[in-house]
Order: sequence, then C-alpha cells, then structure tokens
Amino acid sequence: MKRIWWAATAFLLAGCGVQPAEVADGGEAPTGVAPGMTLYLIDAQEQLRPELRPTGHLGSISDALALLLSVPSGSDLHTEIAPTPVTRVVVTPTTGVLQLSVPLTIHDVTPLGIDQIVCTALGAHVQAGGDRSTKVQVRFVQPTPESDQARSCPLITAR
Repeated sequence: MKRIWWAATAFLLAGCGVQPAEVADGGEAPTGVAPGMTLYLIDAQEQLRPELRPTGHLGSISDALALLLSVPSGSDLHTEIAPTPVTRVVVTPTTGVLQLSVPLTIHDVTPLGIDQIVCTALGAHVQAGGDRSTKVQVRFVQPTPESDQARSCPLITAR
C-alpha cells in the first residue's frame, strides 16, 4: 500500500512530463477602433470607388448607410441616390443575406446607386469580421422586382 501511495505521489509531482512554458508575445491586442467607415461612391468615370470617411470608429452597417445617404452632392465623388431627409436604414441579417430596408423608392436611385448601397453595406459587414460571400437585398418603400434580388458587390469578392 505504501508503494502505491509513493508511486501516486511521484506521478503527481512529475506532472505527467508537462513542463512550464515561457510567456509568448502575441503582438498587440485588437482594440475595436477603426479610423472610419468606407463608403462606396461614384467617380467622374462613373465607377464605384471606396472612400474612407474618418469618423474615428467603425460603426454599424446602419451607420455607414446613413452616412452614405447624407453625402452632399457636388464633389468629385458623388452618389447616384436622391437626397432624402430620412437616413435610417433597417438591417435584418439572415443566413447568408443582409436585408436592408431603405427609405427610398426605386425612382430615387440608379443601378449604380443600388451598387453603392450594396457595397457600402457589405464593406461594413466584412470590415466588422463578416463573411464576404454574404449577399445584400435592398428593399425599397414600394415593393419592386429589384427588392427581391440578393446582390453582391463587384468590388468585394469572396476569396
């Protein structure tokens, strides 16, 4: 019995061969602070272009879209979205699709404007760690065939 006790004690003290390791430096911890939100605007060649708006934080998809809907016209980069006093966008995430309820009709936005909305939403989603293969569905205040389409951004592709 004494032998079993000594063997058990020796076994426990040996620690099963596991040796302590030194502390490893893993680099800087993420802070969750981003320099701003990326909006997708239209340049003089009628091409989508990402532009970082320095807000001091990443913000949500709704925040990025509200900022997009409030971009003033008359600059080198512009929107193809009609001005609106209401900038609140409701975002409903479902499996693989972000559903956006925008305060616009289909007549308030061009096809490039829809791409701006889709890319800005997907850009904010990906920047926050979301899957880049997620689709975006833009729902207008008056239902249209365009409201049923799940779209991707031509500038943000799945890898």
